[in-house]
Parts: sequence; structure tokens; C-alpha cells
Amino acid sequence: MNVRSRTSIAWLAAAVAAAASCRQRPPADRARVSGQVEATDVQVAAQVGGRLIELRVREGDRVNAGDVIARLDTADAELALARVRAERAQADAQRRLLVAGTRPEDIRQADAQAATAETDVRAAEAELAAAQADVDRFEALLAADSGSRKQRDDAVTRRDVAKERLQGARDRVRAARENVARLRAGARREDIEAAQARVTAISAQIAAAEKAIADATVSAPTPGVVTETLADAGELLQPRAPLVVITDLVHAWANVYIDEPLVPRIRLGQPATVFTDAGGPGASGTISYISSKAEFTPRNVQTAEDRSKLVYRLKISLDNRKGVFKAGMPVEAEIPFQDAR
Repeated sequence: MNVRSRTSIAWLAAAVAAAASCRQRPPADRARVSGQVEATDVQVAAQVGGRLIELRVREGDRVNAGDVIARLDTADAELALARVRAERAQADAQRRLLVAGTRPEDIRQADAQAATAETDVRAAEAELAAAQADVDRFEALLAADSGSRKQRDDAVTRRDVAKERLQGARDRVRAARENVARLRAGARREDIEAAQARVTAISAQIAAAEKAIADATVSAPTPGVVTETLADAGELLQPRAPLVVITDLVHAWANVYIDEPLVPRIRLGQPATVFTDAGGPGASGTISYISSKAEFTPRNVQTAEDRSKLVYRLKISLDNRKGVFKAGMPVEAEIPFQDAR
């Protein structure tokens, strides 16, 4: 090989190396960083326990917010609801009875009993007056030595019995009048409030039973893709046991890491372009978060040499309505620099 050929080969190798160096060197006005896609995982669970009688989704199904995912058995809750509804009907009837007050016929009967007692008082008063007259007469006869002491003592006994009878009749009149007043006044305010409180307490039990029945139907809280099923139909589940995992891929984001010296040239809200290993023009995104603390590059992102460098984590929000990005997917992002201020 002559000198000219060796010179040509050397120039060619230098040109190839220069071209490769130019391809590997990133543009001076932007940064090329690596990371992976993240998405929000939601574990969907039923608020109540019971037997899972239907699971309507499978892994990979796309669901919208409000779609029914599963149903649990509600037989026990429905029986409890029927029982507390009957208790509330009884408690409400008792409350209405207290509010309505005493029936007119009951008041008339009490008035009649009071009138009878008053009649008994008048009869007892007449009997006492007659007995007292006998005592006075026998006392006078005894003083004139015309009567016997036994007759006087018998008259005193009749008078004392008449007094007791009169006192009993007067007590019955007082009790009858108090009963009439109580019946006319109706139930006490405290009794009505206690009855109302019982109705309210049972109504709360009804609401709890109705909620338990409603909670047995599990709906998707957010749109997304079912990425994992955690229960099967027929299983007996505890309250709040997870049923499925829904991943919100529509609002996915990319966690990427940038070298510390480049952070001042990045701004919140600025655009970025995210690329997958499949190539193509990339997808547009927006920087929505810049970490306030430096960290070491995660091992699954950079080379062993770069892992010793301090970097800052960036969050790039993505419009993933087409479902291109998946959770855990490695990506690269191209971020244009902003003027330092």
C-alpha cells in the first residue's frame, strides 16, 4: 500500500469518527434525558363485605367512571333493612300517638269518674253529719243519766268510720281531677322529644342499611384500564378488600432525570417531546414538576458511569388518549433549554 492510499484511509477514518461524534453529541439548545412512564393506579374495593356474586371486568378492559365493576350479595342487608323499617313504623306510630294527645272519649270517662267521686264525697259528708248528730244526742242522754255509755261509744265509732270514708272519697276526687287534667294536657314535651329521637335513630339505621345495599354495587371511580383483578366471583370478601386495579393511562406522565447544571435552563410548563423505543416523531408533553432536591440517577435509567451524578427529577405530563404509553415503559425526552433569568 502506497503513502497516498494510507493517507486516504486515515482521512476517511477521521471523517467517520467525526461524523459519529457529531451524531452522538446532543444539540446545544436542548437536553436529551431518559426515564420511564408512570400512571396512577387505583385499587377499587367495596365498602362492605360479602360474597362476590358478579365480576364484570377482566384484565385489559377499558372502563369509564361510573361503570359497574362488581356486585356483592345483599340478602342480609335487605333483611336488616326490612326489620329496621318495621321498627321505625312502630316508633313513628308511638310518636304520633303522643302528639295527638288523649282521645276525647277517654277524657269523658275520666270526667264521669270524677263526678262519681264527688257524689261519693257528698254522701260521705251526709253520713258523717248523721253520725255526729247521734254522738251529740247520746252524749246529752249520757249526761242526763238517760242513756248508756255503750250507745254513746257505738255512735262515736260510726262517726269515726264516716270520717275515714269521707277522707277516702275526697282523695278519690282529687285523684280523679288530677287524672282529668293530665289527660287534657296530653303527653309531656320530653316524652314527645324522646319518641322523635327514637324515630331519628331508627331512620339512621335505615340509611345505613340502604347505603350497605348501594355499596354492594361497585363502580369505577375513574376512567382507565383494568390492569389487575384481585378477586373472583364466589369469594367471600372482607369490607374494603380490593377487587381490581384500574390504571389511569390517559393522564400518564414520564419521570425523567436531568443533570444538575442544566436545571436552571428548564421551566415549569414548558413543552417537551417524549420518544419511545419504537421511534417516530414522539409525543408532546408538558413539564409539570421539577424536584427541589437532587438525587442519584436511578439504576434503571442511566449507565453505571452516569449513576454517580446528581440529577433532578422532572415530571412530564402526557396526553395519552391514544394509549401509546404504558406504565413502566422506558422513554427518552427532548427538552429545549430556556434562557436563564
